[in-house]
Amino acid sequence: MRAVVIALADLGKSARMQYHARALAASGVDVDLVGFEGTALSRAILDDPRIAVHRFLPATQRVSQTSGTAYAMVAVFDTLRVSLDLWGILRRLARPDLVLMQNPPAFPTLAVSWFSLRHRNVRFVVDWHNLGFTVLRQRLGRWNPVVRLARWYERRDARRVDANICVSRGMALWLEKKFDVAPPTVLYDRPAAVFAPIERGERERFKQTLYGRLGVRLGRNALIVCPTSWTEDEDFDLVIDAVNRLEDRIRGWEAAAPGRRFTDVVILVTGDGERRTRFERLFAGLPARRVQLRTRWLEPEEYPRVVGSADLGLCLHRSSSGLDIPMKVADLFGAGVPVCALDYGACLAERVRHGDNGMLFSTGRQLADVLFDLLETFPADQSTLERLRTGARRSARPTWDEGWMKDARPVLLPSLSAGTPASDPR
Repeated sequence: MRAVVIALADLGKSARMQYHARALAASGVDVDLVGFEGTALSRAILDDPRIAVHRFLPATQRVSQTSGTAYAMVAVFDTLRVSLDLWGILRRLARPDLVLMQNPPAFPTLAVSWFSLRHRNVRFVVDWHNLGFTVLRQRLGRWNPVVRLARWYERRDARRVDANICVSRGMALWLEKKFDVAPPTVLYDRPAAVFAPIERGERERFKQTLYGRLGVRLGRNALIVCPTSWTEDEDFDLVIDAVNRLEDRIRGWEAAAPGRRFTDVVILVTGDGERRTRFERLFAGLPARRVQLRTRWLEPEEYPRVVGSADLGLCLHRSSSGLDIPMKVADLFGAGVPVCALDYGACLAERVRHGDNGMLFSTGRQLADVLFDLLETFPADQSTLERLRTGARRSARPTWDEGWMKDARPVLLPSLSAGTPASDPR
């Protein structure tokens, strides 16, 4: 059996689609994984003999456009070039039994895949990470004709394919009601096995090594890890505001009782992207008395260990639709790390429960207050953090493999699921 897994995004940053590819391969399926060049892929993908990777250059011309009109015009040429490249790759592949596509972007992914790979008995499934038209709406405005066309196109595709998978119950309900599709299957983002809690002593030793690499003072500092792709749906202005407010509050707290000292706080923003350089300049201008901001790109093999060493996770994702849930939350929970997350609605609350496995905030002031309250007695008294850490560990179950077997496999491989259990026939 063969499957084509398509993500018109940087494949190295498309963790969920990589997980799909690995799960399909573990079920005995030969997988063609198709997407953009960019970040290095994990060894688990590259070393799997059942997975063949096909990468091509992404569209970049629209990135430099600031006005909505220019962006829309250039996007047409970008899309045409990507469509031709994708068409060329797909036409060379062996005929698949399954085509699994990431959305967004809906166009040209499904159109090109449909005309390239559609044959009798080929099953088409869309994995909805977000709504593409809402991403365009942020850039072009609610009533732009391109946004309305994109919404119509996504609705048509949702009704055209054999099945839909999505990342939250809220999104499933929205697709069912607004796009009039059969109830989609909810497959929550779950951590891969590499994200696991680290024992406290080992965690502290690794943190000291990491602090040396980051150029910050060694000691029992609080480490906050903020995984990011540096995209427009992440609110870094908010964290800059929060750092300024937190510094002010710490100064007042220390002045009120001479001799006491607040812990140093290190906020490590991981990842790479087009907005990183701009915000690094802003970070450099912040006061570095108690709170220090650092940015680093981490290799796929190193990233889980850095996440596991954190005392807290920070999620700045601001959803364009209010219906998606960022993968970084699942990674942090897998490592047993509680999450401070920017609150954008009920869908986020499906995973982040305030006071149980993390804390929610809406403004820079609220984030500063949350961090102060959680770290006021750090490192001597970490009882609140430990309670949240326990909640995070509970939220890591089921794992990705367990969730995929229960929810996704029957949708993607109905003929196999109706027969024998998963096995690798090699």
